[in-house]
Amino acid sequence: MFWTKTLIPTLKEVPQEAESVSHQLLLRAGLARMLMAGAYSYLPLGLRVLENIQKIIIEEMNFCSGAQVLLPALQPLELWQRSGRDKDIGEVMFRFNDRRGRKLCLGPTHEEIITELIKNHVSSYKQLPLLLYQIQTKFRDEIRPRFGLIRACEFIMKDAYSFDQDEEGLEKNYRIMYEAYLRIFKRCGLDVLSIEADSGVMGGKVSHEFMVSAKDGEDAVLICPTCKSVMAFKEEADKVCVKCKAHLQKINAIEIGHIFKLGTKYSLALGANFLDAKGNLKPIIMGCYGIGVSRIISAAIEQNHDNDGIIWPKELSPYQVIITALDVTNKDIMEISLSLYEELGALGISVLLDDRDERAGVKFKDADLLGIPLQLIVGKGSLKDGSLELKNRITKEKLIKSRVEILKELAQQIHG
Repeated sequence: MFWTKTLIPTLKEVPQEAESVSHQLLLRAGLARMLMAGAYSYLPLGLRVLENIQKIIIEEMNFCSGAQVLLPALQPLELWQRSGRDKDIGEVMFRFNDRRGRKLCLGPTHEEIITELIKNHVSSYKQLPLLLYQIQTKFRDEIRPRFGLIRACEFIMKDAYSFDQDEEGLEKNYRIMYEAYLRIFKRCGLDVLSIEADSGVMGGKVSHEFMVSAKDGEDAVLICPTCKSVMAFKEEADKVCVKCKAHLQKINAIEIGHIFKLGTKYSLALGANFLDAKGNLKPIIMGCYGIGVSRIISAAIEQNHDNDGIIWPKELSPYQVIITALDVTNKDIMEISLSLYEELGALGISVLLDDRDERAGVKFKDADLLGIPLQLIVGKGSLKDGSLELKNRITKEKLIKSRVEILKELAQQIHG
């Protein structure tokens, strides 16, 4: 992609409305723009990052034999009334009546909807176990949207649901999802903490949160240096019980995933039953597994940045390489830049070509701000001796070598 043919509105100054580092860089790097509090438009670079996250999730869910579905965001309130959660989640739920007078809501989550679906199509133990997942937009009427994509009114989630005939099956699926989450977050370049958590309004007796440490994270996490245990808390540190009585280290964190052993909370409420091998009617045993897809963008920025901008993990970066043509008015420099662009593209490498008529200093600063892992620089030296400069945004290492050597090194850094 040519820079002049896409929309990358970078900003030199920090926007006043941006409280956290991730929110600041989200706006400064031209990844997204706010339409209103809690609602964001994803611009081309931000959408590419979002798609890369979704690709990782889909690959890992498919590896676990999950089947992808897409459930309605528009939901009948009656289902929520039957489960009793219309009162539990009532304050954050967008509700309204349609022209026929039906009471509807925009889905803040989808447990009721998936249970109703399974109720009508699964009736025998022979159809179990089953694992379904979706990537869908959710809506919550947050009282105070903040930190950009971290606490928004409209956001993107991956939610998966397991359906089993007994607790043993649930335990197996829960462990499969737990391990899948660790792989997903590792591929996203995130260092995560797994914490036993309160199931809250979701229900069930067992749940785990996946947290990413962040300076401006909304949640507080206590880490015990002695037994290595961690816990999330909403109270003051001196009010928390600690088994080993050690001094706790407090850090701020962002929740990016949460998994639950739901049990029969929804199957009992909505009548999702199956016939076992002996012909007995039993409620389906359920599990729920959520990931804040759009939150991962902010979490990745929080953990991967410096004073110059974002440093994208390889699998999340909107492009693998940025070619910086230092003087687009120079025909020879542009010929070299275009030939590199075509050669890398033919090799299946995603490339952004900075073909703007801007000063070199502006281009260098913007390249660092965007955080694309590899910067290929074409300047006057390329005309004198055919050399190219390769900068690794992650290690900050710079190499100036012949075109053949640089392309070999670039391929090694991408595929090695």
